[in-house]
Amino acid sequence: MDLKEKIRDIPDFPKEGILFRDITTLLKDRESFSFVVEELFNRYHDKDIDVIAGIESRGFIFGSALAYRINKGFVPIRKPGKLPSKTVSAEYSLEYGTDRIEMHVDAVKEGDRVLIIDDLLATGGTMEAACKLVSGVGAKVVECSFLIELGFLNGRDKLKEYDIYSMITY
Repeated sequence: MDLKEKIRDIPDFPKEGILFRDITTLLKDRESFSFVVEELFNRYHDKDIDVIAGIESRGFIFGSALAYRINKGFVPIRKPGKLPSKTVSAEYSLEYGTDRIEMHVDAVKEGDRVLIIDDLLATGGTMEAACKLVSGVGAKVVECSFLIELGFLNGRDKLKEYDIYSMITY
Protein backbone atom coordinates (compact mmCIF):
# COMPACT_ATOMS: atom_id res chain seq x y z
CA MET A 1 0.00 0.00 0.00
CA ASP A 2 1.33 3.44 -0.89
CA LEU A 3 0.77 5.30 2.37
CA LYS A 4 2.15 8.54 0.94
CA GLU A 5 -1.00 8.76 -1.18
CA LYS A 6 -3.05 8.86 2.03
CA ILE A 7 -1.10 11.74 3.63
CA ARG A 8 -2.13 15.31 2.87
CA ASP A 9 0.51 18.05 2.47
CA ILE A 10 -0.31 21.37 4.13
CA PRO A 11 2.06 24.18 3.07
CA ASP A 12 3.05 26.92 5.53
CA PHE A 13 1.75 25.15 8.65
CA PRO A 14 2.32 25.74 11.53
CA LYS A 15 4.33 28.63 10.11
CA GLU A 16 5.54 29.87 6.76
CA GLY A 17 8.10 27.65 5.08
CA ILE A 18 7.03 24.42 6.82
CA LEU A 19 5.37 21.67 4.76
CA PHE A 20 3.18 19.79 7.24
CA ARG A 21 2.49 16.10 6.57
CA ASP A 22 -1.10 15.70 7.74
CA ILE A 23 -1.85 12.10 8.74
CA THR A 24 -5.51 12.71 9.60
CA THR A 25 -6.37 11.68 6.04
CA LEU A 26 -4.56 8.36 6.58
CA LEU A 27 -6.20 7.83 9.99
CA LYS A 28 -9.73 8.31 8.66
CA ASP A 29 -9.15 5.70 5.97
CA ARG A 30 -9.98 2.35 7.60
CA GLU A 31 -7.77 0.29 5.32
CA SER A 32 -4.73 2.56 5.63
CA PHE A 33 -4.96 2.85 9.41
CA SER A 34 -5.42 -0.91 9.77
CA PHE A 35 -2.48 -1.49 7.43
CA VAL A 36 -0.19 0.69 9.58
CA VAL A 37 -1.23 -1.03 12.82
CA GLU A 38 -0.73 -4.47 11.27
CA GLU A 39 2.70 -3.49 9.92
CA LEU A 40 3.67 -2.38 13.43
CA PHE A 41 2.24 -5.57 14.89
CA ASN A 42 4.26 -7.69 12.45
CA ARG A 43 7.43 -5.84 13.40
CA TYR A 44 6.99 -5.87 17.19
CA HIS A 45 4.74 -8.75 18.30
CA ASP A 46 7.64 -11.12 18.93
CA LYS A 47 10.13 -8.54 20.28
CA ASP A 48 11.10 -8.39 23.95
CA ILE A 49 9.08 -5.30 24.88
CA ASP A 50 7.56 -4.59 28.31
CA VAL A 51 5.69 -1.37 27.52
CA ILE A 52 5.00 1.03 24.66
CA ALA A 53 5.39 4.78 25.15
CA GLY A 54 3.69 7.20 22.78
CA ILE A 55 4.57 10.87 22.37
CA GLU A 56 1.74 13.41 22.47
CA SER A 57 -0.39 13.49 20.58
CA ARG A 58 -0.23 11.47 17.41
CA GLY A 59 2.14 8.96 18.98
CA PHE A 60 -0.79 8.10 21.28
CA ILE A 61 -2.81 6.92 18.29
CA PHE A 62 -0.32 4.38 16.96
CA GLY A 63 1.18 3.52 20.34
CA SER A 64 -2.09 2.66 22.04
CA ALA A 65 -3.39 0.71 19.04
CA LEU A 66 -0.19 -1.32 18.94
CA ALA A 67 -0.13 -1.82 22.73
CA TYR A 68 -3.65 -3.24 22.53
CA ARG A 69 -2.74 -5.42 19.55
CA ILE A 70 0.35 -6.98 21.19
CA ASN A 71 -1.09 -7.02 24.71
CA LYS A 72 1.33 -4.55 26.33
CA GLY A 73 0.83 -1.53 28.54
CA PHE A 74 0.84 2.01 27.17
CA VAL A 75 2.62 5.05 28.65
CA PRO A 76 1.77 8.59 27.51
CA ILE A 77 4.59 11.11 27.15
CA ARG A 78 2.89 14.49 27.32
CA LYS A 79 3.25 18.24 27.11
CA PRO A 80 3.90 19.97 30.48
CA GLY A 81 1.11 20.18 33.02
CA LYS A 82 -1.03 17.38 31.54
CA LEU A 83 -0.03 14.52 33.87
CA PRO A 84 -1.49 14.50 37.40
CA SER A 85 1.26 12.74 39.37
CA LYS A 86 4.99 13.34 39.88
CA THR A 87 6.81 13.72 36.56
CA VAL A 88 10.23 13.96 34.98
CA SER A 89 10.68 16.34 32.06
CA ALA A 90 13.05 17.15 29.22
CA GLU A 91 13.31 20.15 26.90
CA TYR A 92 13.87 19.77 23.17
CA SER A 93 14.17 21.80 20.00
CA LEU A 94 11.78 21.58 17.05
CA GLU A 95 12.38 22.76 13.52
CA TYR A 96 10.22 25.77 14.48
CA GLY A 97 10.90 26.39 18.23
CA THR A 98 11.37 24.66 21.59
CA ASP A 99 9.11 22.67 23.88
CA ARG A 100 9.10 20.23 26.81
CA ILE A 101 7.68 16.78 27.39
CA GLU A 102 6.94 14.93 30.62
CA MET A 103 6.39 11.39 31.81
CA HIS A 104 5.22 10.07 35.16
CA VAL A 105 8.21 9.06 37.28
CA ASP A 106 6.65 5.63 37.82
CA ALA A 107 5.44 5.12 34.23
CA VAL A 108 8.25 2.69 33.52
CA LYS A 109 10.55 0.98 35.96
CA GLU A 110 14.22 0.20 36.00
CA GLY A 111 15.01 -2.57 33.54
CA ASP A 112 11.81 -2.21 31.50
CA ARG A 113 12.26 -2.55 27.75
CA VAL A 114 10.36 0.30 26.10
CA LEU A 115 9.32 0.90 22.51
CA ILE A 116 8.76 4.62 21.88
CA ILE A 117 6.40 5.63 19.07
CA ASP A 118 5.69 8.96 17.42
CA ASP A 119 4.18 9.85 14.07
CA LEU A 120 7.06 11.89 12.68
CA LEU A 121 10.84 12.04 12.84
CA ALA A 122 11.91 15.53 11.82
CA THR A 123 14.92 17.02 13.63
CA GLY A 124 14.88 14.27 16.28
CA GLY A 125 14.53 16.55 19.27
CA THR A 126 11.24 15.21 20.57
CA MET A 127 12.30 11.58 20.38
CA GLU A 128 15.71 12.37 21.86
CA ALA A 129 13.97 13.96 24.85
CA ALA A 130 11.62 10.96 25.18
CA CYS A 131 14.59 8.58 25.15
CA LYS A 132 16.23 10.64 27.89
CA LEU A 133 13.06 10.41 29.99
CA VAL A 134 12.85 6.63 29.59
CA SER A 135 16.57 6.06 30.12
CA GLY A 136 16.65 8.51 33.01
CA VAL A 137 14.44 6.28 35.14
CA GLY A 138 16.55 3.21 34.33
CA ALA A 139 14.55 1.66 31.49
CA LYS A 140 15.98 0.63 28.11
CA VAL A 141 14.79 2.02 24.79
CA VAL A 142 14.24 -0.98 22.49
CA GLU A 143 13.55 1.11 19.39
CA CYS A 144 12.25 4.48 18.22
CA SER A 145 9.39 3.94 15.79
CA PHE A 146 7.84 6.44 13.38
CA LEU A 147 5.21 6.47 10.67
CA ILE A 148 7.05 9.22 8.76
CA GLU A 149 10.68 10.31 8.58
CA LEU A 150 11.73 13.57 6.99
CA GLY A 151 15.18 12.33 5.96
CA PHE A 152 16.42 15.71 4.74
CA LEU A 153 16.25 17.06 8.33
CA ASN A 154 18.74 14.44 9.57
CA GLY A 155 16.84 13.61 12.75
CA ARG A 156 18.63 10.27 12.95
CA ASP A 157 21.80 12.14 13.86
CA LYS A 158 20.39 12.91 17.33
CA LEU A 159 19.34 9.28 17.82
CA LYS A 160 22.51 7.44 16.80
CA GLU A 161 22.59 5.29 19.94
CA TYR A 162 19.09 3.91 19.28
CA ASP A 163 17.55 1.60 16.72
CA ILE A 164 15.14 3.49 14.47
CA TYR A 165 12.27 2.31 12.33
CA SER A 166 10.32 4.50 9.89
CA MET A 167 7.55 3.27 7.63
CA ILE A 168 7.68 6.20 5.18
CA THR A 169 10.58 8.49 4.27
CA TYR A 170 10.35 11.82 2.48
